[in-house]
Amino acid sequence: MMEIKSYSEHKVELAKATLRRLVSLNTDVKNRTLLMAAELLHERKDYIKEENAKDVEYARSQGLSSALVDRLLLNDKRIEGMAKVLRDVASLPDPVGEITRMWSLPNGLQVGRMRVPLGVVFIVYEARPNVTIEAASLCMKSSNAILLRGGKEAINSNRALVEILHQACRETGFPEDAVQFIDRPEREIVWEILKMEGKVDVAIPRGGESLIRAVAENARVPVIKHYKGVCNIYVDEEADLKKAYHIVYNAKVQRPSVCNSVENLIIHRSLLNNFWVKMADILGKAGVELRCDPESLEVIKSTPQLSHVKAVPATEEDYYEEFLDLILAVKTVDSLDEAIEFIEKYGSKHSDAIVTENYSKAMRFIREVDSAAVYVNASTRFTDGNEFGLGAEMGISTDKIHARGPMALEELTIQKFIAFGNGQLRDGVGVPQEWMP
Repeated sequence: MMEIKSYSEHKVELAKATLRRLVSLNTDVKNRTLLMAAELLHERKDYIKEENAKDVEYARSQGLSSALVDRLLLNDKRIEGMAKVLRDVASLPDPVGEITRMWSLPNGLQVGRMRVPLGVVFIVYEARPNVTIEAASLCMKSSNAILLRGGKEAINSNRALVEILHQACRETGFPEDAVQFIDRPEREIVWEILKMEGKVDVAIPRGGESLIRAVAENARVPVIKHYKGVCNIYVDEEADLKKAYHIVYNAKVQRPSVCNSVENLIIHRSLLNNFWVKMADILGKAGVELRCDPESLEVIKSTPQLSHVKAVPATEEDYYEEFLDLILAVKTVDSLDEAIEFIEKYGSKHSDAIVTENYSKAMRFIREVDSAAVYVNASTRFTDGNEFGLGAEMGISTDKIHARGPMALEELTIQKFIAFGNGQLRDGVGVPQEWMP
């Protein structure tokens, strides 16, 4: 077996060698490749499920959680979901080569900005095989080469999916080596690739906070990331309470184990004796454990009809916590300013929402809350590339760089300056006349 350093360098060199071909690829070739892969997913779904069953059996034998096993599972519905991602990405405009702006200088020089691919993208992810298709489809459409490193628990599923992508590439003329799969489980391979400055252009970790921190701390290449999703919803004194009940319920209960579910509920004090009584009742019936500040806890303890609600005092640490479970921390405030200050202190700059019918407050919240996605009268659960109409996502960035929020096609490109001239010279300085041939 090739030793780790050689193996890692070989994979990166194969990907890097495709970059010039990728950037000049016709959009039609890219789209046909994605659509062919979607067809092959249907044709080979039995093979995919057979390989996936090996991973599911291994996960169960290792005593992995039922939630992780569920994320691993590929059934007909999920395979169709991956095929839809491929079709959706194929239907989107190709960002590569787009000239976003052009202007003229007094000297006649035409200056502009054009979108180009990032280059070699290294994505490190965990148990979800669907990420293989999402990440590959976005990189293929945006003319990036990709190194796919999924978790060892999904290695058979991921290998099968990459085989299908490679088959589609061969049938359409797309550079097959642009999609590289790290098919060995050693973690040292990840650390080697993360050191390859000048060869790997960006790393994107997608998974739990421990994975993301490990990648960020070991990388010498740029990393686009978010550490965790401590999302907040503020229910204002001028909220439409019917909307508020549904929004809070959806953001916490619909799928609590994901990074865009709400972890902190902020309530205006005037709502404690009406909205909060009913909201606590609803959340209690849904099995949500509440970690409350003194005011909101006192309401629950003093209201007989809330005896079924599991509520405990909140600690300072609770407000920083990404629970990823049916647990919600609750804070009472006196004003919009106090709510924004709370979000600034405890939030993770991921996704935050206000429920209010006051336009001025809504616009203040939009302007002043410094997060990747900010909502008015909507659930935080929408922070997702597919939900935003982007086809899919590489992940979600809370970094303050060119990519912030769900990363899709445009975020996998970067702009470079282009200039068209007709012999213009800086300060008019050219070859002295007497030196000219």
